[in-house]
Amino acid sequence: MDPHNRSIETDAVTYGERGRGPAPGVEDVVVPVHLSSTYSIPEIERGMSLEAVDADQGEYLYSRLSNPTRNALEHRLTALAGGEHAFAMVSGTAAIATTMMGILSPGDHVVAFEDLYGGTRSMLKRLFADRLGVEVDFVDATDTAAVEAAMRPETELVWMETPTNPLIHLCDIAAIAEIAHAHDAALGVDNTFSSPYFQRPLALGADVVIHSTTKYLNGHSDSIGGAIVTDDDALAEEIGFLQQVGLGAMLSPFDSYLTLRGIKTLPLRMERHEKNALAIAQFLEDHPAVSAVHYPGLESHPQHELARKQMSGFGGVLSVELATDFEGVLAFIDALEHFPLAVSLGGVESLVEHPATMTHSPLTQAERDALGISDSLLRISVGIEATDDLLADLDGALSTIVDPDSPAPTADV
Repeated sequence: MDPHNRSIETDAVTYGERGRGPAPGVEDVVVPVHLSSTYSIPEIERGMSLEAVDADQGEYLYSRLSNPTRNALEHRLTALAGGEHAFAMVSGTAAIATTMMGILSPGDHVVAFEDLYGGTRSMLKRLFADRLGVEVDFVDATDTAAVEAAMRPETELVWMETPTNPLIHLCDIAAIAEIAHAHDAALGVDNTFSSPYFQRPLALGADVVIHSTTKYLNGHSDSIGGAIVTDDDALAEEIGFLQQVGLGAMLSPFDSYLTLRGIKTLPLRMERHEKNALAIAQFLEDHPAVSAVHYPGLESHPQHELARKQMSGFGGVLSVELATDFEGVLAFIDALEHFPLAVSLGGVESLVEHPATMTHSPLTQAERDALGISDSLLRISVGIEATDDLLADLDGALSTIVDPDSPAPTADV
């Protein structure tokens, strides 16, 4: 059945695994881990090429080129993202770099959201701009006019995150797709924070979408990986070459297996992540120890209506600015029980992260100041634990920094 005509809940559980058993006549319900690095072939033919090997027909040559477990995952990724071609990569960073290399050449120009993950900004500046001769402009893409104004004749790629890391800004994917295509440029969207369950950029006009599968797709903080999904046949050919030959940055069979397993519960997990995140955002918004909460599910978020239009849910990540200094932030973190201090996000467990000293530490102080990443900002990846336990933990930790003369609200636990 065409995956585009089925529900994401069904595709998350079954699509891509059936018919990929370990041997003819064997039908595993769960695709096994194929660890073999190479495969015997029945015969050789004059003029035989790697392109003649068809993994979808059960033909394999070498696992860097294709592997049955990775092949199953890549089929499932196409179904979830609503695309035609998918590539499972060794990391989300590898997925971004491979996508950009498949599009860009020296002398090209990129328009990118200014509020990107710090590693992506560093990649664009230190690899593409400084070493590969690609010009990059960072703009406030919450304003589509700013994207339009930055476009040039040599612009080949517009690169967006939505929601962004860590300030949870959104951009209008459909509007920016129109701008990019009017200038013959491709639109790439990092959809990690939403997952395909809450947002499908390809359906909104994006040309390529990437995910760090490390986050929500795997969902268990035990595998690092990335995904690229596109409808563009020519781009898919370039990315396939880079994945298998040019860079060899494919995902391992075991990590492919773990990601397939994690995706089975993606819809259930995303619903719980969102439920907990919204409850926490609402609680924090009313707390005197908090100066700002950034979460698109709040009506106070400046892009709440855009989130309602292009997303089917608001996700499980929020950021909060505490009404204290750096020392107060440290005291708050130290008082938490259910929110370990750690980078990454999207796992079943809740985490708290300090962008200024962790994910965005590669940026200069001036760059962080310009973006609004202060020492009092924390990013919270909300897990699937009991809502009341998380609220009580936050309530207790916030009491360490509340002015004793100000009455603090109590979490309804």
